[in-house]
Amino acid sequence: QVQLVESGGGLVQPGGSLRLSCAASGSIFSLYTMGWYRQAPGKQRELVATITTGSSTNYADSVKGRFTISSDRTKNTVFLQMNSLKPEDTAVYYCHIQFSITDISYWGQGTQVTVSS
Repeated sequence: QVQLVESGGGLVQPGGSLRLSCAASGSIFSLYTMGWYRQAPGKQRELVATITTGSSTNYADSVKGRFTISSDRTKNTVFLQMNSLKPEDTAVYYCHIQFSITDISYWGQGTQVTVSS
């Protein structure tokens, strides 16, 4: 079993910044992809950014140049630095981990990000 604990959400004005963190604990295999997805009210959950244990990253077009994903493998933790936030970034952000060998994946509980003046 794996637990994902997210932190760092909140309310921020347009143009502001937030940093999300997600720590994984439990039975962690050595090869995995961790990342962030988001779901706005009335919309489907969508990819924001992912990072592999080999440090390969992938971003949604809507966040490229504004968001940066990084990780600390020693702590099985992933970070999402969000700059130049826009109202359309408002959503619940979910941490996700998928193990390369088993394809088993887990979701965090989600953290609310609200961008509003």
